[in-house]
Amino acid sequence: MTTRDKLQQAATVARNMAQLTDEKVAAILQDTAEALREGCSEILSANRLDLARMAPENPKYDRLKLTEERIDVIAGDMENVAGLPSPLGKTLAQWDCPNGMTIRKVTVPFGVIGVIYEARPNVTADVFSLCLKSGNVCVLKGGSDADNTNRKIVEIIHTVLEQYGLDRAICTLLDASREATAELLSAVGTVDLIIPRGSSALIEFVRNNARVPVIETGAGICHTYFDKAGDVQKGAAIVNNAKTRRVSVCNALDCLVVHRERLADLAEICAPLSRSKVTIYADREAFEALMGSYPHELLLPATETSYGTEFLDYKMSIRTVGSLEEALEHIARYSSKHSESIVSENRDTITRFEQAVDAACVYANISTAFTDGAQFGFGAEIGISTQKLHARGPMALPELTTYKYLIEGDGQTRK
Repeated sequence: MTTRDKLQQAATVARNMAQLTDEKVAAILQDTAEALREGCSEILSANRLDLARMAPENPKYDRLKLTEERIDVIAGDMENVAGLPSPLGKTLAQWDCPNGMTIRKVTVPFGVIGVIYEARPNVTADVFSLCLKSGNVCVLKGGSDADNTNRKIVEIIHTVLEQYGLDRAICTLLDASREATAELLSAVGTVDLIIPRGSSALIEFVRNNARVPVIETGAGICHTYFDKAGDVQKGAAIVNNAKTRRVSVCNALDCLVVHRERLADLAEICAPLSRSKVTIYADREAFEALMGSYPHELLLPATETSYGTEFLDYKMSIRTVGSLEEALEHIARYSSKHSESIVSENRDTITRFEQAVDAACVYANISTAFTDGAQFGFGAEIGISTQKLHARGPMALPELTTYKYLIEGDGQTRK
């Protein structure tokens, strides 16, 4: 079957999704979660084949790697989605017109949602669960790096769908080829929406080449500003967690912005980072403040390219500023509008930071590592949008619906 045939089949199946009750959807997701756990050894075997083709030092390696624990988390997220209320058929607004017409604005699925992603096999399961729960068909275009893993996960999903007498096209996995990507990006009339998940290069490629509407899940160039009124203990914990929890994810810290009056505390703030062997690219003032206290082989002078970089590695930069306004200017210049944080005990400073920073998620005295649909209580996420149209921040069930107007009357005609 050609890619075009697969896309057409997905569009055909999407028209019948309304017949699925929420109870049946929940049962399918519960059974799929259990099947993923039961198929853990098969998934891990497929994953090892993919990992064998990638160097462990590659930043994508950690994202690609699955473990028994990670598969259990993936299954748990699917169960969480199964238990969430359906986002469909909700009346967003309703009113009566003078002529007796009743107008209702009601949530409905998009139809067919295409997701293009790289070495992230968890996306395969997350997208399926969120799309099924929101009444959408998903078309998955994974990268070649994770092809064996993706195919095994989709094989398990298809087995459960067939047990319920449903068409496998509800979860369609395309070939891991550039040709399939091109077909998906130009699938006007069959695909309703495309969501890219991956590097800034991938997202830019999709944005520049898609003829289908796109929601950008942008790269995460994340900052933490340590204010002159910041608490050192909180700051050290937040910076370390944001940087080292998982360096390959989009909510990881890339740049610490520190107030000049707190340079004397910089060594204490950065001390936990040395245990994870984090390389720091520091500007002149920060470099001098860390000399002699931070491992010399991990401390390097910053260059202009040290800022505005999503490292996806055990690396980060430091920029010294003399005021909150200077910090805001730096963040505005280099931010990807994903996640930004401030460490401060001054309420007015926090309020000003929250108001001025243009990002999907703005934190006060919290690690940016929390930018995640599951952490927000959404069950799972299909991506983190950095744009402002339709959706922003972690996207889950409500963001996978659009709406239509239902107008009812009794024979009204317009003059």
